[in-house]
Amino acid sequence: MTAEVWWRLGCFIGILAIMLLWERLAPKRQAQLSPKKRWPANLGIVVIDSIVLRLLIPAGAVGAALWAEQQSVGLLQQFDWPIWLTGILGFLVLDCAIYWQHRLFHRVPILWRIHRMHHADTDFDTTTGLRFHPIEIVLSMLIKIAVVAVFGIGALTVLVFEIILNATSLFNHGNVALPRRLEGPVRALIVTQEMHRIHHSQVQRETDSNFSFNLSLWDRLFGSYTAKPTAGSDGIAIGLNEYPATPQSTKLTYLLMIPFRQPQHSAHAKSDTQDKDVSKQ
Repeated sequence: MTAEVWWRLGCFIGILAIMLLWERLAPKRQAQLSPKKRWPANLGIVVIDSIVLRLLIPAGAVGAALWAEQQSVGLLQQFDWPIWLTGILGFLVLDCAIYWQHRLFHRVPILWRIHRMHHADTDFDTTTGLRFHPIEIVLSMLIKIAVVAVFGIGALTVLVFEIILNATSLFNHGNVALPRRLEGPVRALIVTQEMHRIHHSQVQRETDSNFSFNLSLWDRLFGSYTAKPTAGSDGIAIGLNEYPATPQSTKLTYLLMIPFRQPQHSAHAKSDTQDKDVSKQ
């Protein structure tokens, strides 16, 4: 295994273990379904995602960055700026790109069909931060590769960004809450659990807000920030109402098929082009 893989794996296991322990010691909300029922599918998804990426795009965004550096391709490669400055700029560009990618997956109906597997989780915990359909993972990687090539972002910056993005996804999906005196200052910099939990609300205007994954400034900058949920922090209805908590909803095959079939439990289900709007009413 390369050093890159060890860094990724070590950070992933470490952050996941810390978050699972934190959730066990100080859970924010009572779960609708037990972790024993939900976790196998949520953790199974990340294994499938990793295998699919290794098979289809083995070099990934880091490989694209190495190529851009070698060929002097991309905007940042055209300037003789200090490494720390190009690193910061590259990181900000990638983080902003992920914000807009996330927003796009909510706006375009066919992309929402894919992304709704993530939102169909009836509980909100750190494993939800791993629950993305393989198609979405591949599309996200292709978007990152395009951004890396266009802007000429360095390989080290890309590696650091991907590790931090994975860590913050585990962090801000945690079924925990920061102390009140810390929540505000931390939220001013990065997305907290209280901020991202709003994004998983069944209220559509709340779901279509707080798209940031890492740095929280993008929602404020682009007018998609919701500070507080209508029902209060403890009253948020998590998930999508057409995907209720059932034994079937925790099966891996069920999750993988969500983009390909209409929900059966909602009286509001409409055509594919309207699917995104009704899924969060």
